[in-house]
Amino acid sequence: MSQTQQEPVKQLQAAVEPTSQPTGPTKAPSRKQRSKKPAHHDGIAVRAVSWKLRLRRDKQMLLMMIPGVIFLALFFYIPILGNVIAFQDYQPFLGITGSDWVGVQNFFDLYFNPDFWVALRNTIVLAVWQLLLFFPVPLGLALIVDSLISTRIRRWFQSLVYLPHFLSWVLVIALFQQVLGGAGLVNNSLRDLGLDTIPFMTNPDTFPLLATIQLVWKDAGWAMIIFLASLAAIDGSLYEAAAADGAGRWRRMWHITLPGLRSIIVLLLILRIGDILSVGFEQFLLQHDAVGPGAAEVLDTFTYFAGVVGGGWSMGAAAGLAKGVVGALLIFAANKFAHKMGEPGIFQKKVG
Repeated sequence: MSQTQQEPVKQLQAAVEPTSQPTGPTKAPSRKQRSKKPAHHDGIAVRAVSWKLRLRRDKQMLLMMIPGVIFLALFFYIPILGNVIAFQDYQPFLGITGSDWVGVQNFFDLYFNPDFWVALRNTIVLAVWQLLLFFPVPLGLALIVDSLISTRIRRWFQSLVYLPHFLSWVLVIALFQQVLGGAGLVNNSLRDLGLDTIPFMTNPDTFPLLATIQLVWKDAGWAMIIFLASLAAIDGSLYEAAAADGAGRWRRMWHITLPGLRSIIVLLLILRIGDILSVGFEQFLLQHDAVGPGAAEVLDTFTYFAGVVGGGWSMGAAAGLAKGVVGALLIFAANKFAHKMGEPGIFQKKVG
């Protein structure tokens, strides 16, 4: 090939082959270009979706959320601003703007108040009882319902355990009083047999167990719904394959059912830990006089008696604010622990 014929070939190769030496200073990619890089989750590329496309895609769901968002804003988030009275000597007739600022004095008064520590102790004791006895019951009921073969028996059982949830605490306490009270069915039967009566409803020592039994009877069936929904999401072919390999009912439950419910169990446990200082209000207010404040006084009733009944609005607000802050810290700590266990928790890390 002649020299004149080789020149176009060399020019074409120079245009196709990349240059080994940079021709000038490299320019760093802009922020917009960096944001266009595909995010990765578990090693899989995830395509980014613009917020306008998300709005169009989820328009119906967002419209359905509006009433709930308005309700939460009006009755939960806006009232948070009222916690400012925890740092004031609040007087209702002067209002927030006219009341004097006292800083953290209300929290010091709360710290040196012996009634607050009694309420805190009772709250923690009741929370531990509820965590140990109430939390596993809905799971057990869900496993029982899921194992029932007859659809008619399953519906009857579900309706039976759902019903108490729709009863008010006034009616629940009245029913327990009619059965376990001093003039109730059990004690009347003991009198007829010539035996001594048992103060089920007025014994401060056994009140945590009584309150937990009342809660289990009322709300365990309703809390079962979440576990039933999670059980329905487990692939049935896993049970069939395990049964074909000779696994019995208990082994299938241990190796398939419980691992399938692990995430929801961790999620509900985190929420329960965050709500550990809120054991109830009506239930303990109705039994406050029967067993005495030494056993039935919890943080919610302390806030009510100190703030509403006693007129100490600022101290009641300080107690409520302290309880909310501690609950939030417990949720974040439990969620962090769930992440270390390999569970998603309630606050997942940002993808990318």
